[in-house]
Amino acid sequence: MNPFRMTFRAQCLLAFVTCAGLLAIALTLQLRGGLVPCPLCIFQRIAFTATGVLFLVAGLHAPRARWGQRLYAALALIAAGVGVGIAGRHVWLQHLPPDQVPSCGPGLDYMRELLPMTSVIRKVLTGSGECARVDWTLLGLSMAEWGLVWFVLLALWASWLLLHRQRLAA
Repeated sequence: MNPFRMTFRAQCLLAFVTCAGLLAIALTLQLRGGLVPCPLCIFQRIAFTATGVLFLVAGLHAPRARWGQRLYAALALIAAGVGVGIAGRHVWLQHLPPDQVPSCGPGLDYMRELLPMTSVIRKVLTGSGECARVDWTLLGLSMAEWGLVWFVLLALWASWLLLHRQRLAA
């Protein structure tokens, strides 16, 4: 079945299942593989969750009005775009020369206890040495690079939903 010929509902639910599957893989690697997520990995998980939830709500609601479909697609595009930015920053940190990698900072839980949330977000997005470490690869790409690939694909999917007229039948 061609996903580009699916209904709006089916396309959104397929994107949701993709996000849920990616989060399941990340959690499996954490819980069974012993990979501890760095702060940027956690923010990427939040972005995947937000993107997935938006696609889920869009799929369940399945608005018939074109403006409703476009609104959901635009929101999903924004969430995926935030994910592209976070994953892109993570990939950039991983490709810095070792002498330019920032020093490791305090843990995310510790920062959340001491700092206001805006400062925590700013500090995490700046990145630290732990975010530059590559502990896992698949086909030569790190988890951050795979995250970037998937966020770009989800953003392209949301763009498709935004720009093309969808079939309305469920």
